[in-house]
Amino acid sequence: MSGLYSIPLSGLKDGHHTLDFEIDSRFFELFEESEIKEGSLTVIVNIDKSSSHIDLDIRISGKVRICCDRCLGMFDHPIDCGNRLLVKYGRIRDDSDPDIITIPVDEHELDLRQYLYEFIHLSLPIRRIHPEDDSGNSTCDPSMLQRLEEHIVREDESSDPRWDKLKKLMNNN
Repeated sequence: MSGLYSIPLSGLKDGHHTLDFEIDSRFFELFEESEIKEGSLTVIVNIDKSSSHIDLDIRISGKVRICCDRCLGMFDHPIDCGNRLLVKYGRIRDDSDPDIITIPVDEHELDLRQYLYEFIHLSLPIRRIHPEDDSGNSTCDPSMLQRLEEHIVREDESSDPRWDKLKKLMNNN
């Protein structure tokens, strides 16, 4: 499956080239630790190759299915990101710099799987919650929101005897 997300370097002439890839659930199965299990994405790679380096402009768009941090329900999150990689030739492979990859001159293909995986995950928001509807209301699972509401302790509820009991327990320890 590595060839599906690779750029063939041998035979690639200097100049501009464009490749496109489709990413679906099979792609995310390649990464056991991935929090994304489903998705439908299109990747367009604009390649500018010269004798000394290759400049990759990578555009990823589509949607992935992720878990809501608030209600734990699954929802589709849109992805639209652009990234750039510079590939230069050297004696040994070095990808310690996240923006510049050094590959040996005799390498025949550049596997983009790990880079695509990272770009997709880095484009996700830190807080992942269901989007609001047109009226500005949450689209989270209402039954889960109700359960959460039952367990929230507010300071204005300090007159609740359970709150007093909890404070006493905490002060005794």
